[in-house]
Amino acid sequence: MYHRCHLSTLRLSLFLLLFSLFPLSLHAGPFVLVLSQDDLKDIQNDDASPVDSDSSWDDDEFGGTHVKPDDELDPGSWRRLFEPTTTTTPTSDDSSLGSYYAAVDKMISASTNGDARLMEEAAVEIETAANTEGDPHARSVLGFLYGMGMMRERNKAKAFLNHYFAAEGGNAQSMMALAYTYSRQDMFEKAVKLYAELAEIAVNSFLISKDSPVIEPIRIHNGAEENKEALKKSRGEDDEDFQILEYQAQKGNAGAMYKIGLFYYFGLRGLRRDHAKALTWFLKAVDKGEPRSMELLGEIYARGAGVERNYTKALEWLSLASKQGLYSAYNGMGYLYVKGYGVEKKNYTKAKEYFEKAADNEDAGGHYNLGVMYLKGIGVKKDVKIACKCFIVAANAGQPKAFYQLAKMFHTGVGLKKNLPMATALYKLVAERGPWSSLSRWALESYLKGDVGKAFLLYSRMAELGYEIAQSNAAWILDKYGERSMCMGESGLCTDAERHQCAHSLWWQASEQGNEHAALLIGDAYYYGRGTVRDYERAAEAYIHAKSQSNAQAMFNLGYMHEHGQGLPFDLHLAKRYYDQALEIDPAAKLPITLALTSLWIRKNYADSFLVDLIDSLPEVYPRVEAWVENVIMEEGNATILTLFVCLLTVLYLRERQRRHVVAAAGANQPNEHVVPAAH
Repeated sequence: MYHRCHLSTLRLSLFLLLFSLFPLSLHAGPFVLVLSQDDLKDIQNDDASPVDSDSSWDDDEFGGTHVKPDDELDPGSWRRLFEPTTTTTPTSDDSSLGSYYAAVDKMISASTNGDARLMEEAAVEIETAANTEGDPHARSVLGFLYGMGMMRERNKAKAFLNHYFAAEGGNAQSMMALAYTYSRQDMFEKAVKLYAELAEIAVNSFLISKDSPVIEPIRIHNGAEENKEALKKSRGEDDEDFQILEYQAQKGNAGAMYKIGLFYYFGLRGLRRDHAKALTWFLKAVDKGEPRSMELLGEIYARGAGVERNYTKALEWLSLASKQGLYSAYNGMGYLYVKGYGVEKKNYTKAKEYFEKAADNEDAGGHYNLGVMYLKGIGVKKDVKIACKCFIVAANAGQPKAFYQLAKMFHTGVGLKKNLPMATALYKLVAERGPWSSLSRWALESYLKGDVGKAFLLYSRMAELGYEIAQSNAAWILDKYGERSMCMGESGLCTDAERHQCAHSLWWQASEQGNEHAALLIGDAYYYGRGTVRDYERAAEAYIHAKSQSNAQAMFNLGYMHEHGQGLPFDLHLAKRYYDQALEIDPAAKLPITLALTSLWIRKNYADSFLVDLIDSLPEVYPRVEAWVENVIMEEGNATILTLFVCLLTVLYLRERQRRHVVAAAGANQPNEHVVPAAH
């Protein structure tokens, strides 16, 4: 086994792990984890290991504990309102939640229609359930209303208190909101505990054999414009590519059947999750001999997703998949033998054998599971060093459970030196893949159907949990759609001031998490005084943050501010450096940067001339010219007259040019009587 995790390419003196659980666009940088020799802890495996004494290691490290359905892992979720077909049958304990779900349903309907009266009614019912009945899930939503200032005054203290008590009552989404709040304030001792618990819940929602596909939250905008390309691929059953795939499946294509089943099982490509449809397509694909469907059927029976849980059938399907060369299926088989599910008794030797088969075939899950066995001493001699190296190999291959284990090592100081900020960041990455991430799928579905108000509500809820993409999506909806965003304020639909304040807050949070477009917008807001007090120094801070993401516009803005001494020291040399850097990153911006460099040259060589005064007056003149063009030239009647006038001038010009050509040609053809014939 030792050679499996001690790969020749593994160099622990400087090992880079480049991996993001939610691949981000160019607007936000990917997560980068750098492990150096200093991070690695020298451990004597024979000594008493903290693994034995630290209660955080006592849980099932393989994930998938009891393979609970999502609505049990995320109590109080709105899943039953959006995905009733995937929700388990309500129990007697759910009867008390009737009033809670009725109020949430009203809130969602109000956001769709912009009905302030209905939203107020929903807010009152939620507040009653929270304060009178002590319902933690109602408290969580009440915290959301206070945090966003929806039908209640915006009050961060009341939002925090409601989330705190909701989290104490077991609401996972309030735990996410609290953890994010703590991490923003660098309170890592508190943040790491919450994120650790949430990451464990997320890991238990992952598949037991193969890696769950990354359900990436879609960024609905690309800068200031709608991200049409990404949205086109997310239209579900209305997507042309999906319709072609469905046609192929109906004609008996096994690969197409498997893909459609996968889309329905996970809710990919804008489809609403439907376990029943997924099961139907997987069974059809199996009849055609599709091995990947066999593996997913094993997962379905192990999890009881849309069928009665049956570990024996799960093992049968996973075994069939493994015989077809699907090595990731060995992980599920090994898991069942470790837990003793669907087999006569636990068998660690057989489990290790299956994990090794997966690892030998370069399956990241195999390396991860072997790491767990060495970490816990399950069927092997405990060896934290080997476990750590196995987790690094698995994480480098993109195994999310391995990131969870590395986070625990940074958290506890086992195998790696204790580092709470790093542990918090890694836990957060894993936690954001938990079942509450379904909010993004529901929000996108609403947006694609034209229900902007519902999409904004769902993205806002998700933004509160710390998802950067949701923060930028919600802010963009406010800026793009204005009143049509159906944003609810303190006493009805948002006023312009409330909408600007909300967008500003969301963009600011997104910028803190590396979104360069958000940082630019925050800088512009402070520079021009849009929705906030004009503050050149804070504008410069935001532009510097965007500049750190290699943003050419931010570099240009910083150069301009140095050139004019606005919020930054007057420094023409630094201004030129920023302009040059902007041109180097974005050659397409050559014209404005050339003009800026020309202005800089004039300012440097003719500091006291009228040219400098002329250049400085341009920012004041331009808005007036722009307003004149918009209000006078572009006014409908004037624009029509101007267009006809330009057309008339064009016709007259062309006719005059044609006349001159005719005259010139005629003159060239006439004999020149004054020319003396050449002598012979």
